[in-house]
Amino acid sequence: MFPEVRLRRLRRTEGLRNMFGQPLPGPEKFIWPVFVREGTGVEEPIDAMPGQSRMSADVLLKKLEPVAESGVGGVLLFGLTDPSKKDSRGSEAWSETGAVQQAVPLIKKEFPQLTVFTDVCLCAYTDHGHCGALHAGTEVKNDETLGLLQKVAVSHAVAGADCVAPSAMMDGQILAIREALDENDLTDTLLMSYSTKFASSMYGPFREAEQSAPGKGDRQGYQASYGDLRTALRESEFDEDEGADILMVKPALMYLDVITRLRETTDLPLAAYNVSGEYSMLIAQAERGWGDLRAMVRENIAAMQRAGTDIFISYWANRYAELLAR
Repeated sequence: MFPEVRLRRLRRTEGLRNMFGQPLPGPEKFIWPVFVREGTGVEEPIDAMPGQSRMSADVLLKKLEPVAESGVGGVLLFGLTDPSKKDSRGSEAWSETGAVQQAVPLIKKEFPQLTVFTDVCLCAYTDHGHCGALHAGTEVKNDETLGLLQKVAVSHAVAGADCVAPSAMMDGQILAIREALDENDLTDTLLMSYSTKFASSMYGPFREAEQSAPGKGDRQGYQASYGDLRTALRESEFDEDEGADILMVKPALMYLDVITRLRETTDLPLAAYNVSGEYSMLIAQAERGWGDLRAMVRENIAAMQRAGTDIFISYWANRYAELLAR
């Protein structure tokens, strides 16, 4: 013990700190979530998420050039549709002419090194803003919704998506989608489950971006409760048993304990979604002069890594070279 042992010796110089510390994850570990909509020449900056936009596929391809060059591993597509096309079942979500279905093959052709993930949900396509077919006003019909999610996942896989990522938090959705993929000879398509997705207050900027806020009620009836850790962990355990290839915790920074618990119990790759509210609050803090953005981003990503994250779904991905590269 002190004075013979002096732990400051191990961090006295930058060289020593780099030698004994864990380096930040490389860009290949990152997935950039993007919002793609129909049309051409469309770029709509998102007020609540500075640096992010809703884009048509042609604009997205241009934005992806520096991202791909930086070595970022993948992109996660969220589709939008015209409000006039929304209905109670979200049927535009599996349209062959939908924004996601059109963007996927273009990205695969232009950037074959990128892994293309697609979000499988209905909330941006339903006229009520919930993640499935409704019963009695605001209650989502679980089993009926499974059939709709199957249609969406298959349509994305047929378009060429490497991985489909169901986010609706319906019981049995992984099993249902895996069966649908297999029945359509899409056995190589990966399944990344939003396996422990919490009913969080941190999704506000995303819902503005995706234009997907519920018209009535909320999503606490199907998204995990942050006050019930055991059931939240079971969500991921069940999805692993049903055939998920990748598990996910969403959000990330307020649920580092959940990431650690899952890392201790699964050998599957574990993703963490560094969500819109976590992104926007750091930007707001930096804009107020209350912190250095690069330093805060790096510390946040390091925390996710220490907790056990393998794959980082983050809006910082398109700024990896600026904020995270050594």
